[in-house]
Amino acid sequence: MTDELARLDGNAAAGPLTRVFAFEATNLKVTCAGCGAEAPLGRLHLYGGSMGIILRCVACGEVNLRVLDVGPTLRLDFRGAACLVLEPEPAC
Repeated sequence: MTDELARLDGNAAAGPLTRVFAFEATNLKVTCAGCGAEAPLGRLHLYGGSMGIILRCVACGEVNLRVLDVGPTLRLDFRGAACLVLEPEPAC
């Protein structure tokens, strides 16, 4: 067994985040508090396991979002994100 965590993209965070957001959270535009880079949450680098996940900036690797999922409790920490923006979906 290894201590290294596998890196996924932020789309893997969609399941836990549906408990909080009534929209597709992976479409949120996240601005990194460390370097100012912007990226959809679904593109952030995700590290984690069964109890929690960490989403890191694609440009500098700074932690933008932490999600701790323990039974009925979901704890979110957005300290590494300067801004979260949800833009309207284009009309058909």
